[in-house]
Amino acid sequence: MGGIAEVARVAGVSKSTASRALTGNGYVSPATRERVARVAEDLGYVASSSASSLATGRTRNIGVVMPYLNRWFFAEVLEGVQEVLLAEGFDLTLYDAKPGTEGRRRVFDDFLARKRFDGLIAVALEPDDHELERLVGIGRPVVSVVGDSDQTSVVGLDDVHAARRATAHLVDLGHERITFLGGISDHEGPHVDRERLGGYASRMHDAGLRPDHAPSEVSLPGGYDVAVDLLSDPDRRPTAIVAACDEVAIGAIIAARRLGIAVPSALSVVGIDNHEYSEMFGLTTLEQSPRGQGAAAARLLLDHLRSPGTERTQMRLHARLIVRGSTSPPPGTPSVAVGVIP
Repeated sequence: MGGIAEVARVAGVSKSTASRALTGNGYVSPATRERVARVAEDLGYVASSSASSLATGRTRNIGVVMPYLNRWFFAEVLEGVQEVLLAEGFDLTLYDAKPGTEGRRRVFDDFLARKRFDGLIAVALEPDDHELERLVGIGRPVVSVVGDSDQTSVVGLDDVHAARRATAHLVDLGHERITFLGGISDHEGPHVDRERLGGYASRMHDAGLRPDHAPSEVSLPGGYDVAVDLLSDPDRRPTAIVAACDEVAIGAIIAARRLGIAVPSALSVVGIDNHEYSEMFGLTTLEQSPRGQGAAAARLLLDHLRSPGTERTQMRLHARLIVRGSTSPPPGTPSVAVGVIP
């Protein structure tokens, strides 16, 4: 394997010209750049990232901070980020920052402070925890996936719109007793849960209906546990549920089946996500694309690196309604077709 000096000698250029041609830092004519690249490939030359970092002040490494690695949404976001970064020749360093752990404290107190990255992608960090402020204070470009912050560019689903549309679907089918399942309250808990609960409540008020909230952990077991209690109470049992996410919705469907409540003839359920298991359960849902959000965040961060003066961007994506077999009109009314509604 030849070094940069050998590449320069065979290509008939100086070492500095060869370096500029291979790193893209500085002007080199297209013909020379092509000749140097061809020689480097023939010699099997691989540029040293550490040497490039010393020369340019750039690491070509992006840090990604997220609270969970083993959950569907976060794994999908990570795949989207990685796909873009690999295509652009960037490395990725992943920081696993589980809430309430010593590892999370060390990520913010030690590892991030070393600044071994050109920029950061922060996934689902809450502004109220002041952690985004700490990331911004490091002095590197930061893009958030999910959340609400005026300190960084943000890529995320329009959660209010998604919940309103999920609720509207049930209202249009003729349901009046519709419960929102999941989340803590409209004043506490993660920003996403508050936004979705608020979207549901506003659409219910628009329809002249009374909102009903059944708080639960935003997980399949959490949705299942609370749905068992909710659906086993005949005085409170709704005819339809808007779930905070698909995992909560699937938990509710399992609870209904075990209680002998037929879905959708006796109970309609709508989720938000289009989780990888949603089709298996025939779940009507509002589709978001976490992989697309991760890719968009990576592209946005690279834009900030290339043009440091670029203004912060708030990218709010609208979900599409996918109608499957978990929703129908209330008992005694005609059924509707299944399909995708843009």
